[in-house]
Amino acid sequence: MTATEIAGVAAHAVRPQSGKKQPNRDPRYLALRNFALSMSVFNIFGYTLLGFEQPWLWPLICAPFGYTVEIVLEMVSAWAQQRTPRFRGNGLRGLYEFLLPSHITALAANMLLYANDRLLPILLAVFIGVAAKHALQAPVYGRMRHFMNPSNFGITMALVLFGSWVSIAPPYEFTENANTFFRIGIPLIITTAGTVINAMLTKRVPLIVGWLGGFVIQALLRHWIWDVAIFSALGPMSGVAFVLYTNYMITDPGTTPAKPRNQFMFGSAVAMVYGVLMLFNVVYTLFFATTIVCGLRGAGWWVAHFRAKRKQAAGGSVQGLPGQPAAAVTGPHGNEAVAA
Repeated sequence: MTATEIAGVAAHAVRPQSGKKQPNRDPRYLALRNFALSMSVFNIFGYTLLGFEQPWLWPLICAPFGYTVEIVLEMVSAWAQQRTPRFRGNGLRGLYEFLLPSHITALAANMLLYANDRLLPILLAVFIGVAAKHALQAPVYGRMRHFMNPSNFGITMALVLFGSWVSIAPPYEFTENANTFFRIGIPLIITTAGTVINAMLTKRVPLIVGWLGGFVIQALLRHWIWDVAIFSALGPMSGVAFVLYTNYMITDPGTTPAKPRNQFMFGSAVAMVYGVLMLFNVVYTLFFATTIVCGLRGAGWWVAHFRAKRKQAAGGSVQGLPGQPAAAVTGPHGNEAVAA
């Protein structure tokens, strides 16, 4: 086929067909955009109406800092891997789409952490959250993917490193300046918006079902076996912080499974780890539970990868026996890891 014919075929492929519905935009981009928009709107309302106690200037500092870290680390990764940075090639639109995850991480770290008048621990949480995407990766189906929830991991590490300086933002700040009606309406609005995003775009409803069902089960087990008051065990589910975590933190599409069954198992695993940590009186349990499950999932990918490599090497040695062809044989999964 000549170059002219190829160009003609390509032009025909992209030409709109009359009477046919055009394909929808990438749902992953729509999910990221809506997450970022929801986070931005919630921060604006938080500082103007709800009662956020962090300095109002901090999100304006954290967001550009997150953008800078993301761009610099992407350039370093692209140089090391001899590829083009992912934010190049599509103009300002490509840069905008590339920076959406770091925007979410920066606003989430500032919104969910409280460090009084100390900004550096918050910036450290943003840096760790963004950098984890480049440093904590595992081979999945032949390519490297990050496995640690960025916002959650950044918050977790800030709590671990600066536990005496930093804490989780007090839950009352989400409804501090709201009257009785809006205190009820705020969780409903967040739940509705998050449910729409997760049902239509991220497709993480099985994960939420597994998480909520597992949370209720661990609460009942702690009540029946360890005599924990049932209202105390189930109480976190009534708070705005729990609703935010359920709809905007644990459902991160980049670090959770895609298959419905695996999503359900992931959510249930986080709930069970939460219950175990509560038995040992571990504070900030939601964040630590998610970090542990994400870490175990990443370790499972590496184990699967090395097992596949070992099988591949064993298959090659069999083909190398005398009287057999010397060509290498690809193992059952080649160089690809089996996703958890």
